Amino acid sequence: MVLWCRNGIQQRLNSWQDGVGGTNCPIVPGSNWTYVFQVKDQIGSFFYFPSINNQKAGGGFGPIRVNNRNVISVPFPKPEDEFDLLIGDWYSENYKNLAYMLIDNFTIPDWILMNGKGPYLFPSTKVYEAFTVAQGKTYRFRISNVGNQWSFNFRIQNHHMLVVETEGSYTNQIVVDSIDVHVGQSYSVLVTADQNAADYYIVATPKMVNTTKLGNLVGVGVLHYLNSSTMATGPLPSGPDPFDVQFSVNQARAIKWNLTTGAARPNPQGTFNVRNVTLSQTFILTGSRAQDANGVPCYTVNDVRYSNTDTPLKLADLMTNGSGVYELDKFSTNSSNGNPRHGVFIASGNHKGWLEIVVKNDLDVMDSWHLDGYGFYVVGFGDGDWTPASRSGYNLYDPVVRSTTQVYPGSWTAVYAYLDNPGMWNLRSQSLRNRYLGQQLYVKVYDADPNPAKERPPPDNLLLCGKCFVLRSLQSFISSPSLATSTTFVTSCSRELFSFSGIIDTYNMVLRHCDLRSFDALPRPAIAPHSLKATMK
Repeated sequence: MVLWCRNGIQQRLNSWQDGVGGTNCPIVPGSNWTYVFQVKDQIGSFFYFPSINNQKAGGGFGPIRVNNRNVISVPFPKPEDEFDLLIGDWYSENYKNLAYMLIDNFTIPDWILMNGKGPYLFPSTKVYEAFTVAQGKTYRFRISNVGNQWSFNFRIQNHHMLVVETEGSYTNQIVVDSIDVHVGQSYSVLVTADQNAADYYIVATPKMVNTTKLGNLVGVGVLHYLNSSTMATGPLPSGPDPFDVQFSVNQARAIKWNLTTGAARPNPQGTFNVRNVTLSQTFILTGSRAQDANGVPCYTVNDVRYSNTDTPLKLADLMTNGSGVYELDKFSTNSSNGNPRHGVFIASGNHKGWLEIVVKNDLDVMDSWHLDGYGFYVVGFGDGDWTPASRSGYNLYDPVVRSTTQVYPGSWTAVYAYLDNPGMWNLRSQSLRNRYLGQQLYVKVYDADPNPAKERPPPDNLLLCGKCFVLRSLQSFISSPSLATSTTFVTSCSRELFSFSGIIDTYNMVLRHCDLRSFDALPRPAIAPHSLKATMK
């Protein structure tokens, strides 16, 4: 079974297409499902990946480019060409076996790959990544960290990079020799081929890791000048100390929003800003490592290890307002007491309100956090504990807008999000181990107006699963011409399916509706459940 999530694509008004376990039933083997969504009010660099459990460790990711409309100018000259570069740590172990390794905390990756290829000149590498450029020309590299747990520092031998975009936002343009890219993040940099015609190393080294004796844990590719006959030579270009957190923090603070350029819309990005907003909610979320009652390691948010459900939360929301699947606002969004527990963590978000999210990292390693459905303003980084007084150090003038932000060890990161996109949205650690072992929750942003312009209805090809298993089998029968079944009847059936007694009540309803005398008189449709389509509108 599989689901596909588009990291950073906001799925405006349509969390039905988000592709995570809280919104969609899995696509079962031998079947297919078509995602239909509009890339509205967005431009930039993104990627997709399989989102169920730890499937991302098995690959299946790829780049997404969203280009400006022709009527909106780009704040830099058109490059000669564009290159997608997906970089990440990789395990040789089968992803199913890796699940047990994650629990045992034995998770040192085997490789840093570039577009799925091994490091240049490493003995066992059969194919390496290379990009051909013409001297004097400028190129756009769209770099994404599609890895499982490690941030990396990226650099190109003897070449500077101009940072111009991150996850749908044009940035102030700063020149860097190297750039830190954290798990789930994407950047666009411009590189001008201004050196002698030769080959040059492209390097990605993990943060917080000593790779001196681990050549396989350094990603290496080649920048090849057209007509060059000179191989890349010499030592790999050095980068910042991988344990120098302050370098990374300073660089993160220097990457700011370009206030004067348009992006998806012609009006400047800075037209919509956070200088004078009124906060309606604050979430203070502490990410920690713990052990459950059985001594099994887990990762928690405010002491809660997220429990996956067989029924997607969004589907349960449609059928029974979540009854029998989750309890809204059961867990605290601003405190923790060190007592870990399991639960389906769903918090209410005020529609069209400003939400402040402070993520505290109790771990001694890097983490990064992502919110589906939105771009958020990264307003602050800080050490130790966050307090309301920490707001005095926020950047409210030109904070960058993105969908994934890093959280440094023993530190906090604060973001602002304007909740104008109703739906059920996943808020998660981007570290595969952390998320798989429980470090995530959902934010339900609700608008009571049924107008589809506010939030779109379920798609016609809606998949049903979990507590909807009876409805899957009944749909074909109930919707047969002999029943002349109404949408109201099908919906009323579905609302009874969330308990054993409800299942019996549903069959009794069908019997009454069909004037059948016994349970055995019901036909058994010989149709694979996943091939049935929902009839509810």
